[in-house]
Amino acid sequence: MDAPANQQATAVERPGQREFIGLIALIMATVAFAIDSMIPALPAIGDTFGITQPNDRQFVIGAFMLGFGISQFFAGTLSDRFGRRPVLLISIGFYVIFSLAAAFAPSFELLIAARVAQGAGAAGGRVLVVSIVRDRYVGRQMARVMSLAVIIFMAAPVLAPSVGQLILLIAPWRWIFVALATIGVVILLWAGLRLPETLAPDRRIGVSPARLRQSYATVLRDRQSTGYTLAGAFATGALMSFLHSVQQIFADVFHAPHLLAVAFGVVASTMAIGSLINSRLVVKLGMRFIGHWALIGFTAFGGLHLAVALSGHETIVSFTLIQALTMGCFSLAAANFGALAMENVGEVAGTASSLQGAFATILGAGIGVSVGQQFDGTTVPLYAGFFLCGLSAIVAILITERGRLFRQAAKPA
Repeated sequence: MDAPANQQATAVERPGQREFIGLIALIMATVAFAIDSMIPALPAIGDTFGITQPNDRQFVIGAFMLGFGISQFFAGTLSDRFGRRPVLLISIGFYVIFSLAAAFAPSFELLIAARVAQGAGAAGGRVLVVSIVRDRYVGRQMARVMSLAVIIFMAAPVLAPSVGQLILLIAPWRWIFVALATIGVVILLWAGLRLPETLAPDRRIGVSPARLRQSYATVLRDRQSTGYTLAGAFATGALMSFLHSVQQIFADVFHAPHLLAVAFGVVASTMAIGSLINSRLVVKLGMRFIGHWALIGFTAFGGLHLAVALSGHETIVSFTLIQALTMGCFSLAAANFGALAMENVGEVAGTASSLQGAFATILGAGIGVSVGQQFDGTTVPLYAGFFLCGLSAIVAILITERGRLFRQAAKPA
């Protein structure tokens, strides 16, 4: 049954739902800004540090995702013990410090190290968003709140490349990191002043090897948790492949780097539309029905795009249009798969979001780096990756659901 979760523990007057959604959306946006605003700056970073292999510039993205993935193993677990609020504030503070460290990095190696640490700080916020929402909502209501937050969050990938390009017009690339640190300070103040603790003291659990084994076992033994985490990881891998490759595609395939921000805006807009549709329909139709059909669409569009790439008829219009449709499906699937993965593990929500998020991010980042390093001056490697990721996610869900797809759950009471 879908109903508000843990009402006694989360009966707080502030923030109201609108402010709450706005705050968690901004916390989520730190990841998008930290990745997408850097994409236009990759050539300038390469020039500054004398990077001769264009594909090596992708490590600026991959390093962030590595820190983002590893840190998730710890953030949620610590929040189950000490509460969401202190771990969130420390994580955002860490993000601010290493954003500034990246801004002043004297070498490419130190920049990469700062990016790993910056990603670790961002991970704390991203994991705890899921835990905080799960503290207050469950099931379809959780999926709805996350979808509404994603609608606001999607302003980040629309704006981030343009912000990055704008900064590059008036200042060196290092100022992008200063801007990221400024966003972090805003979040730190807003959360510090307005976000109360959502995990009641009587629901906190100790941190010990035995407790961790028990919590991990709870998450890993749940078929739904494991299956939908794996499916989400494959979908994330496709997204990471896109982020690693897109700057070189616009520069080397289409010879139109100035249109990167425009294309990003179109793609992000369909993701926002997908989240809006999900927020309106998920309570009525259910997470499985929408998520499964969205994954089928994601895979079909990936296959179509691969066929176009193989035919040699790829254009900037076909690239942007099909990618936008693909990512609209991704948005529909991701929100529902995340909620389904968390649905049965609310008693260890922090550990669950840590374990699920770390696995999905590390596997997704590994796929993204692998596909990105295959860039050969065409879009074929990227969309071969998309299609294979989609098929792999379908297999994971078929196994999880024992072959029963698209079923609609009973309407909530």
